[in-house]
Amino acid sequence: MYVSVRERWTARADPAAVGRRAISSTIILLGLTSLFTDISSEMVAATLPLFATAQLALSPLAYGLVDGLYQGVSTFVRVGGGMTADRTGRPKAVAVAGYGLSAACKLALLPVTSGAALGLVVAVDRTGKGIRTAPRDALIAASADPRALGRAFGVHRALDTTGALAGPLIAFAVLASIPSGFDHVFVLSFVAAVIGLAILVLLVPNLRSRRLPAQRASLRAVAGLAVRPGLRRLLAVAAVLSMLTIGDGFLYLALQRREDFAAKYFPLLFAGTAVVYLLLAIPLGRLADRWGRLAIFISGHVALLGSYLIAFGVTTGTLAVVACLALLGCYYAATDGVLAAAASAMSPAHLQASGIALAQTVVAAGRLIAGLAFGAAWSWYGRDAALLGMTVLLAIAIPAAGLMLHGVRR
Repeated sequence: MYVSVRERWTARADPAAVGRRAISSTIILLGLTSLFTDISSEMVAATLPLFATAQLALSPLAYGLVDGLYQGVSTFVRVGGGMTADRTGRPKAVAVAGYGLSAACKLALLPVTSGAALGLVVAVDRTGKGIRTAPRDALIAASADPRALGRAFGVHRALDTTGALAGPLIAFAVLASIPSGFDHVFVLSFVAAVIGLAILVLLVPNLRSRRLPAQRASLRAVAGLAVRPGLRRLLAVAAVLSMLTIGDGFLYLALQRREDFAAKYFPLLFAGTAVVYLLLAIPLGRLADRWGRLAIFISGHVALLGSYLIAFGVTTGTLAVVACLALLGCYYAATDGVLAAAASAMSPAHLQASGIALAQTVVAAGRLIAGLAFGAAWSWYGRDAALLGMTVLLAIAIPAAGLMLHGVRR
């Protein structure tokens, strides 16, 4: 049974109390917003590696810079977005600004003819993502039972990932019928982004945070979150592991060049990962609530390690490609929403958006570093050497991260 928007407004109850025995309609609507936004984003993401390396003729190092921007530029605005949502008590308004900025960038891709222009558009687009993510996740946390945060985020991520599955499939259909039809992909991407933005603006309730005046978010208060014992360890582990996370585009380029399949099939790699993510997001979210979010978070990186080994070439063929995509989807299902749920549970109620933003910031920063480092290593030492180095480092970091989080309360 779903809790309607009308019931939420007429109940006049604390937001966290609404929907404790059900997934609220707010979570579903936010999931639909993310669904259409991810259709838009993943249409672009699924074609970006080919657009950059084939259409714009960028080197692996130059693409590494673009990929690093795509993965990590939101680092610089995530905390600001979370703080603004906490200080104003209007997370929806902040989220709308972020979604609107990203939507506009899809059209801005049409005139791009150089790596510099591509990097600029990607940076602005990811800035919009950084602004919107923590306020949106704070709305999810405020609409869910604290004991079932993993499930709530899992439901949202499942809807989100449905869009992540549809986006690459649409991009594949466009490129299969119109070779090098990148402009058509970008226009359709813009249309999907506008639909998602409309759902957020017109249908999601404008919930406000309830807090005492003395509890207003400030830089000092947010900085204090980073030294809370449990959250401090989580942030440190997330930072290290994210610096060893190769961008999906690099993994897929490695698979495509090793297996030598046609470029038009490239978007299907993104779709394959999204299928697994969709299937596992809710089960792993519920498992995280039951067994412990930190344990599931670490386990997800074991799956990531497996995908590295396959991309490196320990096994080859179609089944190897499928296994690599499956492990990558498992990694996302075990870490994305689970990390947000863990950070939310470790943060005070009036600083939930800021706590989530801190966790997302260290991950985005780490992925920015990883994109730059891996792109440079590929250019200087070759694909296999770069993959081997990242695989060895991640294999060392996983048990160390497990030991560091051991003893942190569930």
